[in-house]
Amino acid sequence: CWKTYLGRSEADEHRSLAMGVLGGALAGNGRPEEALAVLKAQLALCRRYWPNAQYIHTTQCNIASCLTLLGRHDEALVFDREIYERRVATSGVSHESTILSGNNLVVSLRYGAQFSEAKTLLREQLLPVARQSLGSDHNLTLTLSEQLSEMLEEDPAATSDDLRFNRHRPASTISTQATTCS
Repeated sequence: CWKTYLGRSEADEHRSLAMGVLGGALAGNGRPEEALAVLKAQLALCRRYWPNAQYIHTTQCNIASCLTLLGRHDEALVFDREIYERRVATSGVSHESTILSGNNLVVSLRYGAQFSEAKTLLREQLLPVARQSLGSDHNLTLTLSEQLSEMLEEDPAATSDDLRFNRHRPASTISTQATTCS
């Protein structure tokens, strides 16, 4: 139980981890506002005691998710941009965690109806890198392809070429998967 760690020093790593678990549980059980308060407190502790740790990244991702659940998409977008930029700088563009952070940024851009930027990010950066470093049949690469497909359907400014490409994409993806798996 998270209360086990409550009496520990705020510099105690286990206390911070327990706060993250509590925040995740609250968010996962329909209480994102309470989760957000816990996660913001955890982020402050992480910045104070572990400024270079992975905890900051994970906590920021969780905060962005809470903000999205609360419909505060502009605020989530700020976090997702920062997370992606930091991942590119620290891990490089082809690292799986960077590509995953890029996917989260695309989701935030979609929620904000910033389709043009999301399309560019997917087509020019994320998908080519994911195909090269992870492979065309990797789950994350397929998720990115699906993101692009769904976004093209949602985008009121999508061109007829975009939509024509999109209509043929799922079948080609399926046939590629079938031949790769056999």
